[in-house]
Amino acid sequence: MKNYIYRNLFTKGDIGYAYYKVLYDKEGMANDFKCLEANDVYHQFIAASAGQIIGKTLSESGAETASLIERFKSIASAGGGEDFHFLCEASGRRYRVTAITPRVGYLAALFVGQSAPGGELSDFEEQMKVILEATTEGIYVVDTNGYCVLCNSSCLRLLGYSRPEELIGKDMNKIMHHHHFGQPTDFVNDIIDRLFSNKAKHAEHEVFLRKDGTYFYAEYNSYPYFHDGKVKGAVITFSDITGRMTVEHELKESERSKTVLLENLPGMAYRCKFDPDWTMEFVSQGCYELTGYRPESILNNREVSYGEIIKAEFRKPIWEKRNSIIGTTEKFREEYIIVTATGEEKWVLEQGQLVYDADGEVVAVEGLIIDITDQKNKQKEIEYLSYHDHLTGLYNRIYFDQIRKKFDSPEYLPLSLIVGDINGLKLLNDALGHQEGDALIIRTANVLKSCCQKDHVLARTGGDEFSILMPKTDSYRANAMLKRIRRACDEYNKQIRNEVFHINLAIGFATKTQPNEPYSKIRKIAEDYMYKRKLLERKSSHSAIISSIKSTVYARSQETEEHAERMQHLSRLVGLRLGLSEVELDELSLLAALHDIGKVGIDDNILKKPGQLTAEEWIEMKKHPEIGYRIAMASPELMSIANYILCHHERWDGKGYPQGLKGKQIPLFSRIISIIDAYDAMTEDRPYRSALTHDEALEEIKINAGTQFDPEAARIFIEVMNNEFGKKK
Repeated sequence: MKNYIYRNLFTKGDIGYAYYKVLYDKEGMANDFKCLEANDVYHQFIAASAGQIIGKTLSESGAETASLIERFKSIASAGGGEDFHFLCEASGRRYRVTAITPRVGYLAALFVGQSAPGGELSDFEEQMKVILEATTEGIYVVDTNGYCVLCNSSCLRLLGYSRPEELIGKDMNKIMHHHHFGQPTDFVNDIIDRLFSNKAKHAEHEVFLRKDGTYFYAEYNSYPYFHDGKVKGAVITFSDITGRMTVEHELKESERSKTVLLENLPGMAYRCKFDPDWTMEFVSQGCYELTGYRPESILNNREVSYGEIIKAEFRKPIWEKRNSIIGTTEKFREEYIIVTATGEEKWVLEQGQLVYDADGEVVAVEGLIIDITDQKNKQKEIEYLSYHDHLTGLYNRIYFDQIRKKFDSPEYLPLSLIVGDINGLKLLNDALGHQEGDALIIRTANVLKSCCQKDHVLARTGGDEFSILMPKTDSYRANAMLKRIRRACDEYNKQIRNEVFHINLAIGFATKTQPNEPYSKIRKIAEDYMYKRKLLERKSSHSAIISSIKSTVYARSQETEEHAERMQHLSRLVGLRLGLSEVELDELSLLAALHDIGKVGIDDNILKKPGQLTAEEWIEMKKHPEIGYRIAMASPELMSIANYILCHHERWDGKGYPQGLKGKQIPLFSRIISIIDAYDAMTEDRPYRSALTHDEALEEIKINAGTQFDPEAARIFIEVMNNEFGKKK
C-alpha cells in the first residue's frame, strides 16, 4: 500500500522528490549523497535522465548542485529537517526545498517550484500529509513550547488515541508521561532544550504511556525543524519495540542462564581450534580451578597452550584419536593426566565433539573437561582392595588366579611355583587369639616379600597359605629360592626369644617346563612337597608352641610351675589308687599340667587381679576351659585330653561351667583334677586370703562332696592324702 501511494504521488504530482543515502568520509562526516529514488520532476530539476541520476551522487550531477550538497551536509550532520530556498541554475527556477533525515544515514527532499506560490504550497502540504499517513512509524511535530502541531495516524494508533484533536495543541510531555528505565522524564522539554543547540536525539528503551495507562517500549528520533533558518520546533518519529525488547530480554536471559550454567559446571567448558596445541578460543571460569591458570593465560596460547598442560605421554594418542573421527559426528571421550600450574597431576575426563563448517571442514572442537582425580583414586582403592589381601597388603587369591592365567603362556616358561603353609597357626589363634595369629601372618608375609624379586608374584592364597609365581625361573633357581626363604625364617627366629612367635613355614615347589602341562599338575606337585615337609616339621613345631604356651600361662597367671608339678604328683597318686594304666596315668598327668592352658587367652588384668573378680570379669574368666579345649584340639599331642580340659570346672550337682554337666556325665579325669586343683588352691596363699591347713582343706572337700565334687572320687582323694601325710581317719 505504501509503495502504491508513493508511486501515484510522485509520478503524477508537481513536486520534485528524491531519496538519498548519506555517504561519509573517514572522519564520519557527511560529504555526498547517493540518489536511491527520484520522480520525473526531480529529473527536470537536475536536467538529467533517470539513468544519469539513480545510483549516482549529487556531486556527479554537476556543479550547480554544490550549494545544495552543502545544505544537505548540514542537515545530515544535525539530524532532523529544514526548509530553505534554492535557485536551480539549470532550469532558472526557484524552489522551496524541505529536507529531512527519516533515519540515520538517509535523507529525503521535496522540491516545490515557486512560480505559483499559493497553489503549489497547498499541494506540498497535501502531499506531506500523504507521506505522513503512509508510514507505520508514529510521527508528531511539536513547537518550541512542546505543544503538538501535527501528528499522523500511526502516532494516534500507537498512543491509543482516535482523533488528531486529542493531541493537536496539547502539551505532549503531560499527555505521554514518558519514562526512561522506570523513572519519569521531562521528555519533550529535553527535546526542546536540544533544539536551540541544533542537536538531534536518538534513544532506545524509552517507556511511552498510552491513553489507557498501559505502556510500551519505544525507540525514537527527534530532529530540530527549521524554517527560514530559524528553529520552529521538532519532528519526533517513534516505533513500538516491545516485541524486539522481549526477544532481546529472552536472548539476554538465555545468555545469562548459559553463563551461569557454564560458571557452575564442574570443570572447564571450552571451544578450541583443531590443532595439536588445543588453542583455546573460549574457556569457562572453571579453568582456574581445574588447571591453576587464569582463562586469559590460556586463551590463544597467551602464556601457555592447553596442549602443554596435558602430560606428554597422552598428547599424541589423544590427537590421533581426534583425527580418526574426522568426517563423523562421533563424540569423543578421553581420560588423561594434566599438569597444573603448581605441578600437581590431575586425572581429567574430556568429552566433546568436532565442529564442522558448511563445507564439512573441521573449524573447532567443543566440549567439557572435568577433574576425575578423586574418582580415579577411589577406583584405584577399590581395585587395590579387590586384588590385595587386607591383612598383609599382598596380592590375594583373585589376583593370583588372574595373573596365573596370564603366565600360562610359552613366553613365561619355565614357570616355577612355590607354596608355603604356616605351621601351628590354628594352635596360636586358639591359644593367644587371632590378634597374635594375624601378627604371625604379617611377619611371615614380610619375610617372604624380602626374598622375592621384582618379577615374582607373591600372594596370600589362603588363611595360612602363601604362593609365589616365578616366570622364566627353572627348578634349580626355584630350589635356591626355597633355601633362601628358609634361611630368612631362621634368621628372623633367632631374634625372637619366645618360640610361640617363631615363623615355622612348610614350603614346597614345582616347575612347569612344557606349554601343555596343566597348572593343576604343577600345583599338586608343589603342595605334595609342602605337605611332606609339614608332616616332618609339625610335631616339633607344635611341641615348641605348647611349651611356649605353658610358659606364657605361668608368666601371666598366678599359677606356677611348682603348682603344675604338685598337681601332677597328686594326680599320679590318685590314679595309682584307682588302678589306672601307665598310658592313663600319663594322660592324667598331662591334664594336671595343662588343664588351665586356656588362661593364655584371658586378659592379664583379670588373671593378675589381687582382689575378687567382678561379675563381668567372672564371665571372661569362665571362658578359659573352652579356649583350652580349642588349643588342645589344634594339637595332636593334646587332642586326647581336650574334652577333660573343657570339663574340669563342671560340678557334680550340675552347677558348674561351661556345659552344666552333672554326675557321671563329667569325665572321670575332669572330676579328679577338679578336686586336686581345689585342694592345691586352698593350701596356697592368695592376695585376698591366707592358705588353709591340710586338714582344713580336706574338710572343705569332704563338706562339698556330693555337690561340687564326685563323692567317691573325693573319698579316695582324702584317703590318699591322709596316707601321704601319715594320717588315718
